[in-house]
Amino acid sequence: MSVSYQSNLTPGHNACSGCGQLSAVQAVMRGLTKDTILVSSTGCLEVTTTAHPQSAWNLAWFHSLFENAAPVASGIKAMLNKKKKKTKVVVQAGDGATFDIGLGLLSGLWERNDEVLYICYDTEVYSNTGIQASGATPFGASTKTNPGSNKQMKKDMIAIALAHKLNYVAQSSAGFPDDITRKIKKALSATGPSYIQILAPCVPGWGIQTNESIKAAKLAVQSGLYPLLEYENGKLISSNIKTSESKLVLQYLRLQRRFKHLTDDEVKEIIRLAEINKKKYKI
Repeated sequence: MSVSYQSNLTPGHNACSGCGQLSAVQAVMRGLTKDTILVSSTGCLEVTTTAHPQSAWNLAWFHSLFENAAPVASGIKAMLNKKKKKTKVVVQAGDGATFDIGLGLLSGLWERNDEVLYICYDTEVYSNTGIQASGATPFGASTKTNPGSNKQMKKDMIAIALAHKLNYVAQSSAGFPDDITRKIKKALSATGPSYIQILAPCVPGWGIQTNESIKAAKLAVQSGLYPLLEYENGKLISSNIKTSESKLVLQYLRLQRRFKHLTDDEVKEIIRLAEINKKKYKI
């Protein structure tokens, strides 16, 4: 029987007020049981929930380096298998640790077919170390390392996960907590490794107000820029409901300071990217 997130994650953390990542984490916790071991890479979530000598976690919790959460989780799972225990192992990492620094080691976990659920909280920037661009930073966004417009396209980690033949791959958003919880439970019932990527608005990184994280997380989905996705055995089995006009893209962009500088041509390109998603995922 699952337990509520209040039992697994206490209020004793020091995340930013309105943090989108903590909203997503609460939804994740609702999908876990006490028979779970968490591995957290270095990053915002680790820093804000485990200020020495205290911890906000009521589950078994391991801290890894930025890059090696995946092999740490593999080692824990190997120990559990040797002891014939069914305890679940769940990695929680940010986009910097997932898309960039730890990508090769994550690939190794997937190649070994270790039964670990890997969750990426995608803030689309290195939030903890000062708002630098990551491989998850979308086209047009401004960061401390590329003030102005990011010219690179966001790395498609969903496609990379699917290329590893994972049985369960999903994408969600902090704006849809019930969707997150459902997908966590489904991932934990899958055989082999699974991957869930969750959009987690960062208040200082995105330049939004503390009461706007969920609004931004919903608009990202509704605009088609960050659709809700679910794959089983490499096949797309669900995506978010039909989205609407390009005005939702504009609402999403205008909400965030990181997009205030965009030119008309850059806005058109972002609208085009949303249209590509709508066709690709039939939303």
